[in-house]
Amino acid sequence: MYQGRKAVESDDSKAECCNPVLSPDNRLLRTLRGEVAKPGEPPPIWFMRQAGRYLPEYRALREKHDFLTLARTPELACEVTLQPVRRLGVDAAILFADILLPLLPMGAPFRFAAGEGPVFDAPLASRADVERLRIIDGPEMSYVGETLRLVARELSSVTALIGFAGAPFTLASYLVEGGHSRDFRKVKQLMWSEPDTFRLLMEKLTETTIRYLALQISSGAQVIQLFDSWAGILSAEDYARHVLPHSRRIFEALPQTPTLHFGVDTASLLPLMATAGATALGVDWRLSLITARELVPKGMPLQGNLDPLLLLAPAEVALSEARRVLAEGSSGPHIFNTGHGLVPETPPDTVKRVVDLVHEG
Repeated sequence: MYQGRKAVESDDSKAECCNPVLSPDNRLLRTLRGEVAKPGEPPPIWFMRQAGRYLPEYRALREKHDFLTLARTPELACEVTLQPVRRLGVDAAILFADILLPLLPMGAPFRFAAGEGPVFDAPLASRADVERLRIIDGPEMSYVGETLRLVARELSSVTALIGFAGAPFTLASYLVEGGHSRDFRKVKQLMWSEPDTFRLLMEKLTETTIRYLALQISSGAQVIQLFDSWAGILSAEDYARHVLPHSRRIFEALPQTPTLHFGVDTASLLPLMATAGATALGVDWRLSLITARELVPKGMPLQGNLDPLLLLAPAEVALSEARRVLAEGSSGPHIFNTGHGLVPETPPDTVKRVVDLVHEG
């Protein structure tokens, strides 16, 4: 059995604050301990971006509140977090927030532009810009802690509560590029041309992320996912030199908490990512789970990896592909998920049918 994170066997300490301690037989925790589902037993299932724009109840809230208001108002963020649990019956709730939120108190304001996503009007362009960034403490993100406490009070002992953060490289990419990027040339040039400045940026983001996740755990998060969404744009050499040490430091700082590590288009990086210290690895839709198991330590739990756009296909097509993912995942510990986040056009009824299919075992 995979023993990469022994501390996953005991998570009582972080749950005492406000939420029911998950049953030792909880499927998600058992999977994260490296246990393979028994014959006829379904794997746990949840979805990235399961709380969001594809749900009519979420869209109703968005008609009244902008995204940042939703994310920074605990009562509203709690409601959005719980919406997919009520509608879909998934095995985990994931905090409704955004990976960029910690950048606001660090001194890097951003806005959401229609059709563009997040925009930083003053992207980092010099060492002085990096030096001005603050390392924040948990209390500066207290609204996230309050959201988690509210959610935890509403969940039963069979539904896990997942907290999350953006990994330092992905956050650095947004800060330097000023938002989304096609080729990431600015952040790569900073990494190659000014390695000391890039290292300082990564160190500040790493320390902030550790403190932010510690707040989430103390507020009731029972599992943590670290999103390194843009790590896949790097070569294995650059990832190992400039990124892996910082991700490893984060996971080492969370020894008592089960953790998930996910990036997009990271097939070439999976062997390295497996050494970062997470309990389980997320796999996107580009790589078979069977192949992924050959790239990571034997018995390491995997999460994924239905292409989220398949949920826009005819329902029978989506269900057929979900069965394929179930079959591929059954060779080891497996958490069923999509290979990236759900998109706004996703039909909720198809998502529900996939959940029911998985739960049927």
